[in-house]
Amino acid sequence: MAESGARIEHLEATDFQKSRAFSPAVITQGGKTVWLAGQTATVDENGKDISGDFEAQTRTIFALIDKTLRRAGGTLAHLVTMTVFINDPRHGDAFVKIRQEIFSDGKFPASALITVSHFARPGMLIEIQGVAVV
Repeated sequence: MAESGARIEHLEATDFQKSRAFSPAVITQGGKTVWLAGQTATVDENGKDISGDFEAQTRTIFALIDKTLRRAGGTLAHLVTMTVFINDPRHGDAFVKIRQEIFSDGKFPASALITVSHFARPGMLIEIQGVAVV
């Protein structure tokens, strides 16, 4: 459980859900709800162009979401659900592997993974939006 005014409980996942790094449901009580805007990245935190680099974009997006949550008094551990948009279903397994690393304690957010045809700018391969309870 994340340290905050919120109580966060992750329902036990099936083996399949664990293998895909998501929880079937996350139950919260107390705290404040943080609605996160969709986050994309075509440059990393050092200003390097990461257009077309799925792994770099995903890791940068998680870092940016964590920074936003820290401003709200939380961390990625407070993320209770996320909607992930990718432009190629072949990126799905790579995303799951990164999410397993990011949430290495096995307390995964609930999640949807959706394939879309286009993003707002060329070079974008992924967008993540979410909800956290801090």
